Amino acid sequence: MSKALVVVESPAKAKTIEKFLGKNYIVRASMGHLRDLPKSQFGVDVENGFTPKYINIRGKGDLIKGLKEAAKAADTVYLASDPDREGEAIAWHLAHILNISSADACRIEFNEITKTAIQNAVKHPRPINLSRVDAQQARRILDRIVGYQLSPLLWRKIRKGLSAGRVQSVAIRLICDREKEVLAFVPQEYWTVTAKLREKVKAPLFEAELISIEGKKTPINNEAEAEGIKRELEQGEFVVDDIKKRERRRNPAPPFTTSSLQQDAARKLGFTSRKTMMIAQQLYEGLDIGSAGAVGLITYMRTDSTRIAESAQNDASNYIRETYGDAYTPEKAPVYSNKKSQDAHEAVRPTSLELVPQKMEKFLSRDQYRLYNLIWERFIASQMTAAVYDTLTITIQSGRFGLRATGSILKFAGFTAVYTESKEEKEEKDVALPELSPGQALKLFKVLPKQHFTEPPPRYSEALLVKILEEKGIGRPSTYAPIIETIIGRGYVVRVEKRFQPTELGFVVVDLLKQYFPNIVDVEFTASMENQLDEIAEGQASWQEVLQDFYQPFSATLTHADEAIGHVELPVEVSDIPCEHCGRLMVVKQGRYGKFLACPGFPECRNTKPILKEAGVLCPLCQGTIVERRTKRGKVFFGCKNYPECQFVTWDTPTKDTCETCGMFMVRHNYKNGRFALKCGNPNCPTQEKNETNPVKSKTEKKIKQKAKKNTASRRK
Repeated sequence: MSKALVVVESPAKAKTIEKFLGKNYIVRASMGHLRDLPKSQFGVDVENGFTPKYINIRGKGDLIKGLKEAAKAADTVYLASDPDREGEAIAWHLAHILNISSADACRIEFNEITKTAIQNAVKHPRPINLSRVDAQQARRILDRIVGYQLSPLLWRKIRKGLSAGRVQSVAIRLICDREKEVLAFVPQEYWTVTAKLREKVKAPLFEAELISIEGKKTPINNEAEAEGIKRELEQGEFVVDDIKKRERRRNPAPPFTTSSLQQDAARKLGFTSRKTMMIAQQLYEGLDIGSAGAVGLITYMRTDSTRIAESAQNDASNYIRETYGDAYTPEKAPVYSNKKSQDAHEAVRPTSLELVPQKMEKFLSRDQYRLYNLIWERFIASQMTAAVYDTLTITIQSGRFGLRATGSILKFAGFTAVYTESKEEKEEKDVALPELSPGQALKLFKVLPKQHFTEPPPRYSEALLVKILEEKGIGRPSTYAPIIETIIGRGYVVRVEKRFQPTELGFVVVDLLKQYFPNIVDVEFTASMENQLDEIAEGQASWQEVLQDFYQPFSATLTHADEAIGHVELPVEVSDIPCEHCGRLMVVKQGRYGKFLACPGFPECRNTKPILKEAGVLCPLCQGTIVERRTKRGKVFFGCKNYPECQFVTWDTPTKDTCETCGMFMVRHNYKNGRFALKCGNPNCPTQEKNETNPVKSKTEKKIKQKAKKNTASRRK
């Protein structure tokens, strides 16, 4: 009986696939790349067509030996690495190691790890796509040129351990430029004036905002102007001038791409891009779901396409019709445009609609379930009908003042019965207005002037940074997670309240690169380079020519910069705390988890200590000061300053409120849904938690529950 060897990237995937193919197939894992450029040297011959020097990766000798033996024993070898450019390159390296011709029909690929997809893939092998391999080689060599030739310049001119990257440096620049905008921003005062009105006494109140004075949009700059308008309005009469009713339709968001998955997982679940991709990989490769064994729950998670297979759309249509009814099922399956997409494979979706998240929950970890549920809901919602809103705009006149009241009521839930796309600090609100008619007089209840200040552009959250990188065509979605990890790990940026802020080091490196290597940190140049890599993958450009066009000016600039740049001194913040080892005043340094104190006598003196931020309360065990600390992973907790003599710690934030029962300080306990409660910091205290939740969140939760009840009632009808 003939045997076939299938080589995949990961053991988890191998286990799942072997079950689908049966006893005539042996499935082995390559554990990712087996060959790469050497770490100890440049490894690229720029004088001879940028020829790369590939070597077997150290530590993989036994694995390579085992794969060679398995290949010799097999009649056929299929290379089933991931269905992207990097996967194509891994297959090409495997072919070289296993002595297989790239022109042979040895390459198989699949977008989902299901029995049908796997069995169909082995029936349709193809040769290795050398254009994709060339594109991946070009990317790898470009990154090697920048990393191995520019990084040493930073070591010599600033300090050791730094790195520059073709994509990471642009990401740092975006964060630095945004920080400069924030620091340079000067808030401008402005006022709004809102009138609370009603049809008659004791009728429900509604709000109308001042929009014009004498028919013109006029800004209100200060309190005096606002108070003058308030007095005039209080003396005036209010009459309905015009009423406009319309129906507004809100279409669902497309199914997830890699980028949109990372963004929504960051906003809704609080996941980093790295965590999102790690869990998505697990869901894709297959998890044990009881008697069915290991099953891949989602399609391939590295994609920039929103395309959905026709069979999956038909399944979704049947599921929606059975679960929600005909009104929620569109007549034709939605088609979403794929801007800038190579459309290599489908959007991220569940592999089977029989694997309902609620049924899978007992087989998944909490985070696996949450991400799977997010992907499931987004996919189902993307195949549903639009939500319909009744909107009402009422224009009101009071003397020379024009006011406007707007209302919007959800008329038909549509896709929002399942999922609402997360926007940065933005949500749909139901606002009901009374039925009025033109010419109708209204009663004034109160005029409310309110002071505001213009706000600076927001610092980048992880979701916003991923979004801007995608919009500007910088890197590819699969690279966003490692980019973010690198710029944090190198100390160029830090996370402060889930937003990125550049360090002094980040500013210094970006300013130097801007001055001497403008192309490296230029957004448009980096995006155009990505487009050239796409052209290589499509066979429309030569990878050597693209590298030559980049390298010639880069090499000349590198030589000039090395001569022109002297040693760059980083700004030093000197503290008033002496080093207990040598007596020098310690200086503030920036690490990946924030600032710390270090002795300036390094390397002779290597003393370091944390900068302790006091919480303003005393330790209940020894009366020492409670200070803020961080774990090795950067998570904040609170402990006694006298550690290790005193072992008191708490994850909750201490407050200056005291417990009425035991006198200990109260702590603020934060829940993952945004609510919080005050409770006694003494875990043995019988005092119950104070019912003190975030009012904004609790109102939102109440509205969500009310909307869910309405949707359930409409479905029953």
